[in-house]
Amino acid sequence: MPRIAMISEHASPVATLGGTDAGGQNVYVDQVSRGVARLGYDVDIYTRADNPEEPTVRQWSDRVRVISVVAGPLAPIPKDAIWPHIAEFLASVERLAATEGPYDLIHANFWMSGWVGARLRQRWCVPLVQIFHALGAVKRQHQGDADTSPVERLEVERAVLASADRIIAQCPDERDELVTTYGADARRVRVIPSGVDVARFFPIDQAVARHELGLPLDRRLLVYVGRVLPRKDIENVIRALALLRPRHLPPFGLLIVGGETDNAQLDQEPEMRRLIEIADRLGVRDLVMFVGRRPSDRLRWYYSAADVFVSTPWYEPYGLTPLEAMACGTPAVCSSVGGITYTVADGVSGFLVPPRDPPRLAERLELLLTDDPLRQRLARNARRRVEDLFTWTTVSERTAEVYRELL
Repeated sequence: MPRIAMISEHASPVATLGGTDAGGQNVYVDQVSRGVARLGYDVDIYTRADNPEEPTVRQWSDRVRVISVVAGPLAPIPKDAIWPHIAEFLASVERLAATEGPYDLIHANFWMSGWVGARLRQRWCVPLVQIFHALGAVKRQHQGDADTSPVERLEVERAVLASADRIIAQCPDERDELVTTYGADARRVRVIPSGVDVARFFPIDQAVARHELGLPLDRRLLVYVGRVLPRKDIENVIRALALLRPRHLPPFGLLIVGGETDNAQLDQEPEMRRLIEIADRLGVRDLVMFVGRRPSDRLRWYYSAADVFVSTPWYEPYGLTPLEAMACGTPAVCSSVGGITYTVADGVSGFLVPPRDPPRLAERLELLLTDDPLRQRLARNARRRVEDLFTWTTVSERTAEVYRELL
């Protein structure tokens, strides 16, 4: 059977989701590895070891293993701090692959793994499939001085694009960026959106979900799920709440699920503290509740407890949480950036709003909080859209097609 070396230097399927560097890429690596394994491939996921207690080789699922590679300290570090250790990562992968391999194809995730994959491609004489998950040029455009990426990132991305046999773009916007900004060969680019595990994320009766979570039944509930970072712009949602408060609406509140700790420990959460200060100043602190990070298998309860899912980042390469919410039958109100413009169908499965525009966001939230038939129609459409276009089964089948092209 064909053997795949999946390279993901910072995003391991083993990691707890919701932290600063644990999000959509971790889910992608996990789900695609499992999915292509069911289609007849053996997959080894090479990722950086950050815990001295973890085993070097771990059987993750049927035909999928996670191999922990020593590169830098055996402790969590920010992903951008891995770059100085990437040559050590490459050497460790080569050493381990000498006993755990050989491999028929490399599937690299993110630009640093692409640097590793391009060198392994030459040395092993096997094809390279590359997915970036985020592009340095786009990140720099949106984040400016706040971008902490190493200065070599764009040069490395261009070199990886020149080496890769196939490049996976997660949405048409990313494909266009690859071709126009980076000069990628359009013939080697395949658009394969990331997906949702519809067996894990599905609608639950709202009253049942709220009872399970201990949430009140007598108010409308907006729910945000994701990392608590400045670029996610939860501040924008809080400012929209302040605009909604004087209006004659049913009682409502905002629940924020995510962060670095399980219990929203404010001494360890500077962004959370900043958001609380803003809510205090705007007079809506009583409307905002932080619950901290939650395991992935609990998130469907929060999505189902919501009347509306809301997420308005000003920079988002793709964004899986809107799809998870939609899979749970919850309409999504999101900013029209990145891959969200592709996943959320405006007026069909939710609404798209301009980023950093609290009045426009408040307008759309008010509409969904007060128009029950509209909200219910969008909820039905949301689940249907995910089932039609964004399941991990579909993603894995299309990824396996790319493998077959090359093998």
